[in-house]
Amino acid sequence: MKENIMDRMERIDAARKIADFQVKMQMPYDFKVKYATIRAREFAAECDRRGLDYHVSVGGLDSITLLLFLRSIHINAPGISVSFLEDVSIQRIHRQLGVECLKPLIRDTREDGSPIYWTKDSVIREYGFPVLSKEIAAKIELLQNPSEKNATVRHAIITGETGAYGGNRKNTRMKMSQKWLDKFGGADAEGAALGYAAAPFKVSAKCCYYLKERPCDLWAKEHNSVPYLGLMASEGGRRAKSLKINGCNYFGESTIRSAPFAIFQRQDLLQLALDLNVPVPEIYGTIERREDGTLYTTKAQRTGCSMCGFGIHIEKRPNRFDLLKDRNPKEYDRLMHRMTQDENGEWYGWGKVLDYIGVDWDEPEGGEKR
Repeated sequence: MKENIMDRMERIDAARKIADFQVKMQMPYDFKVKYATIRAREFAAECDRRGLDYHVSVGGLDSITLLLFLRSIHINAPGISVSFLEDVSIQRIHRQLGVECLKPLIRDTREDGSPIYWTKDSVIREYGFPVLSKEIAAKIELLQNPSEKNATVRHAIITGETGAYGGNRKNTRMKMSQKWLDKFGGADAEGAALGYAAAPFKVSAKCCYYLKERPCDLWAKEHNSVPYLGLMASEGGRRAKSLKINGCNYFGESTIRSAPFAIFQRQDLLQLALDLNVPVPEIYGTIERREDGTLYTTKAQRTGCSMCGFGIHIEKRPNRFDLLKDRNPKEYDRLMHRMTQDENGEWYGWGKVLDYIGVDWDEPEGGEKR
């Protein structure tokens, strides 16, 4: 009989591992830097023993800091990135640091055999908008694409009731929050019967896969290399629990990775960036210290692909799209109004999506939404 998730968590002693990890998250900065140094060197040594190379998957400030941290402790891991997804100021830092720029996944080929790559727009048009969070978007995508194979999971998303693999539990976290069930649950027949609405646009979590994750995976396979990642459990998201259970270094059957900063808080990362004189991309502004000693970046706190909507609903204004309008009005206009078309051929973009989830995006100075 297949082991259910509750039995597996008990077998691997997950509760104790999470508790131990959370203790480390509360340790002082100096301890965390030493701990990260030990874990990073252990990972490199184990990779050497297994005949594996290693690299850094580089994006924004966190992973730029990781790249320079590894160099500071004499781990010369090359950096790779699908840099075109990042802000131009981040792209400049990537070039300055010698990060190798990868292309997104090939979508098709032309008659002459030249490749057609996935773009931000083509992923949106094919699969849908990356909105709310990667976890929620993946759930909505399942509801919008029902099949016999995903029936049990869809039922759990609507009701919180799991099947045998989930231990036949009720009221689990698999259930989407009521706020978003009301908005998106009606894409599924069971949800529609409960009176939930269905969004007038597609939702997907696939952008990262086609534009970033798969290209990096293919590069890694070609180079027999495994990644150092700038992940921190304190940032939350789908990987937080996995980091707490598996720790900084993980050598699994299908996944091998190191996250030396896993126990860091945001303050630790910013302090390390200062200590290492990390070049801070202009999109972040500068790292400053408040009167109470708290470090912060004067502009963006987090960055990512300019068209990504994960977390937009919890951002204060000016949010990422407001800031994009100031930096690149032309791209802002395209993202807001001309990303894809509805069934009548009318163009729309993030403006329609933000309206639906209740996020203001109106023009400044009292301008109207368009």
